[in-house]
Amino acid sequence: MSGREHGHDPALPHRVPLASAPPRASDELEVVPGFERENLQGWIPEFATEADIRAVIEKAFDYRGDVTITRKDGLQIAGYLFDRRVGPTLAASVVRLMLATSNERPSIPYSEIAGLAFTGRDTAAGKSYEAWVKKYWEKRAQGEKNISIEPEALE
Repeated sequence: MSGREHGHDPALPHRVPLASAPPRASDELEVVPGFERENLQGWIPEFATEADIRAVIEKAFDYRGDVTITRKDGLQIAGYLFDRRVGPTLAASVVRLMLATSNERPSIPYSEIAGLAFTGRDTAAGKSYEAWVKKYWEKRAQGEKNISIEPEALE
């Protein structure tokens, strides 16, 4: 191949000079700060609008613990929200839960959700890399040898 089929366009210059920024000291470079995870455990948000429902479900999807959904018929379902399918309307959008008590994976339309509570323990809270390094240095300062930081049991 040659010419345009190979990506060469004679109307374009063969080499485009790149604009280069003047060198700066490393202290002047932009540093993006880390972020804090919200502590959602125990939170029971109130739904006022469709946007509220959608926003809370997104937070529940990112949450690493169980949630309890109260349906409009009064039935409460507790489990891990592992999937959500967002549609153009609340009736066309669904969440799916993994139940702790059975192997069921119920689907609940957003339109049937009257309330949602973050009831389970956030299993990853406090388990950042920084927390791991802090534990390591604490053990090392105590004189421990062959330090191995094992994960905690989930329950």
